[in-house]
Amino acid sequence: MTVEGPSIDSTRPSIARVYDYLLGGKDNYAVDREVGDVFLRDLPGSVAIAFANRAALTRAIAQIVTTTGIRQFIDLGSGLPTADNVHQVAQGHAPESRIVYVDNDPQVLVHGCALLEQNDRTRVVRADVRDPEGVRTHPDTLELIDFDRPVAVVLSAILHHVNDEEDPAGIVRHWRDHVPSGSLFFVSHFRSGDNPETAEAERVLQRTFGRGRWRTGEEIASLLEGLEILDPGIVPAPLWRPDTTANRWSADGAQPELSVWQHLIVAGLARKA
Repeated sequence: MTVEGPSIDSTRPSIARVYDYLLGGKDNYAVDREVGDVFLRDLPGSVAIAFANRAALTRAIAQIVTTTGIRQFIDLGSGLPTADNVHQVAQGHAPESRIVYVDNDPQVLVHGCALLEQNDRTRVVRADVRDPEGVRTHPDTLELIDFDRPVAVVLSAILHHVNDEEDPAGIVRHWRDHVPSGSLFFVSHFRSGDNPETAEAERVLQRTFGRGRWRTGEEIASLLEGLEILDPGIVPAPLWRPDTTANRWSADGAQPELSVWQHLIVAGLARKA
């Protein structure tokens, strides 16, 4: 597989690489670690956001594959490959599942294509999620995704990197209008806690990347207008359809106490009627 495109800029931090660093990955540079260390040093406990989000995504993909007939996924703003990627989870349960990863970071394209070179049911598309029509009509998308059949649209930790003036609701609306009934939308998003932690984390992201928008629960729900939000609603990511057999749950099924940071990332699943 030949990869073409702009070279990777190791002098400027990348959202995908900072996230990779926080998750313990190695596909990052000193400039990314410098940003990540701000969270680790100055906002202790904030890395819980990344892990809570990743765990919720893994559960969502597994539940979609095991409880519905959906076998095609579009992962928007997928980031760098790490453990329990969408294709690994989906194809682990249903090998026929097809996945299109979308990201505008050239390093995601390079690493993704290398990882998936032997996987003919997965593609990596370098495109901007703010151009949903360009993503939808990309040749690699059309090669794998049948838009006459239900699709799972994955918006995991991406809409909070779309500023208000860039119309994040319009992105969701475009996909809603171009997928058939029965399609599912998984969304995770920073939720404002109206506290110092939220303000400081948002300040760091805006200062570094010019984006990173904490939204209220009502604002996040409004992004899914026209879709049916499924149980348990939009809730802190660790509480979204959790594995209650995990050690952190008590024998009687009582939920664990969440940190302030775990309350700041929420997840939800919605369906197009």
